[in-house]
Amino acid sequence: MTRYGSVIQIQEGKLEEYKALHAAVWPEVLKTIYKCNIRNYSIFYRDGYLFSYFQYIGDDYQVDMDKMARDPKTQEWWSLCIPCQKKIKTANQEEWWALMEEVFHVD
Repeated sequence: MTRYGSVIQIQEGKLEEYKALHAAVWPEVLKTIYKCNIRNYSIFYRDGYLFSYFQYIGDDYQVDMDKMARDPKTQEWWSLCIPCQKKIKTANQEEWWALMEEVFHVD
């Protein structure tokens, strides 16, 4: 199992829309997340930033992320979420949510 943390900004004026979307995530999207080996998934908010945390239990992260990206219902979901988000300035060109370095963990 691998832990992932990532960060993105919320577009100004879009926080309530983003919260409303995530208060009622589509069951098909949740099913795809699960099928792509993601568990214990949370998104937190503070001061214009969204922080995502999840655990990946699969064997090939990129294969699972590609599978998720090809899912039509997930693509439809992202078409609603992405306009609410804004890349952080230090994100790599290929990143949307910028991966974070884990500096501490305890079980």
